[in-house]
Amino acid sequence: MSADLGDIARRAVDAATGAGASDAEAWVERSTERQIRVYRSAVESLTDATSAGVGVRAFLDGRVGYAFGTDTSEDGLRAVAEAAHAAAAVADPDEYAGLPDDSGSTPVDGLFSAELSQWSTERKVALAVAIEEAARAQEGVTQVEDTVYSDGEGAVAMANSRGFADTYEATSAWAYCSAFAGEGGDRMTGLGVGIGRDPSVIDPAAVGEEAGRRAAQLIGARQPDSRRCPVVLDQFVAASFIGFIGGMLSADAVQRGRSLFADRLGDEIATPLLRVADDGTDPGGFATSPFDGEGVARRRTPLIEEGRLATYLYDSRTARRGNAQTTANAERGSYRTPPSVGTSNLVLEPGDAGFAELVSRCGDGLYVTDVAGLHSGVNPVSGTFSVGATGRLISGGELAGPVREITIASDLVSMLQGVQAVGSETRWVPFGGSVKAAPLLLSEMSVSGS
Repeated sequence: MSADLGDIARRAVDAATGAGASDAEAWVERSTERQIRVYRSAVESLTDATSAGVGVRAFLDGRVGYAFGTDTSEDGLRAVAEAAHAAAAVADPDEYAGLPDDSGSTPVDGLFSAELSQWSTERKVALAVAIEEAARAQEGVTQVEDTVYSDGEGAVAMANSRGFADTYEATSAWAYCSAFAGEGGDRMTGLGVGIGRDPSVIDPAAVGEEAGRRAAQLIGARQPDSRRCPVVLDQFVAASFIGFIGGMLSADAVQRGRSLFADRLGDEIATPLLRVADDGTDPGGFATSPFDGEGVARRRTPLIEEGRLATYLYDSRTARRGNAQTTANAERGSYRTPPSVGTSNLVLEPGDAGFAELVSRCGDGLYVTDVAGLHSGVNPVSGTFSVGATGRLISGGELAGPVREITIASDLVSMLQGVQAVGSETRWVPFGGSVKAAPLLLSEMSVSGS
């Protein structure tokens, strides 16, 4: 399949240069996605969707145009190429636009699992049902609201007019379950998640039990008194914050003046305990690929090292504007959109503290298991935030009663500089992008309750 797509990409580039483009690139993809939703051990919905298409970016005298289509015949490719060229002809000049100066690929193993094709729909349904039943079996669970299994497989090909051409294939599988515990207005929600390259790596009992356990541990949650105290963020919450911070390290956000990290390269923005990288080559990450959205070889890019801001994330355009080198962070949503700078896989490097140690060192504080309204509750320029949260109190270094309807507030730099310990247990979390996160102990946050 990828070889066929590679030929389409090369022909699309030829069509664009034949239409008059001085440079051109083509991105071709074909994917199939399936989703199974179950409720009370029966299939509620089942979808199976295949999509394919080509996107062409044409350059002309310092201008750039983009067009896409689903017809990959000679006539179809010619039409897309001519549309991209026509769009470039009427675009405003952009002195930073252009193909990357250096294209290439990084060998990455483990992106494609042949095991996925061995699973029948019936086996996938059975897996989803097992997740739901495992959640329902947890003590205190009164309802399982949502149980979903989904997977996908696809291939990508890319070529440009400077000789770059490559392809890759990848598979993914994930499942989640949302469970309720308690009754009436006191019902609390818990989420369980499992991800991998194929369904064989998803443990249905673990996903269901996680959803039920996270809900049941919040039964009887009440609003606590307001306070300032140490806080432990679980992996889900830490992933959400790291994902948001990663977005603010985009060179585009910095260059537009929409990031509090502008003009702070080399500054000490965090405790030395905190190390964060963008790694487009980690086989466990769903954003991993041999090359980025404009054909630059993927790599690992340290973002926060020894507490200092090491770099921003660049694609070719923002790198030229910032007099820097691309970090291979041109991302694409699909063939329908041109590349733009963004995160690939964000990796929070683990520390040496187990969860029990984090809680013990917290003393009297708060364990946060969920936050709401993060993207609307954070000011990207000042970094101040105030978001809703739920979790459990920590008393005398041990987990205590559950709490709800609270607000945690601080600012991102104070939060980063207040990291007292990083947990040793990491997991991939599909929140805030593709994030590998560990729990965090923070020195202090403002907690607003009753």
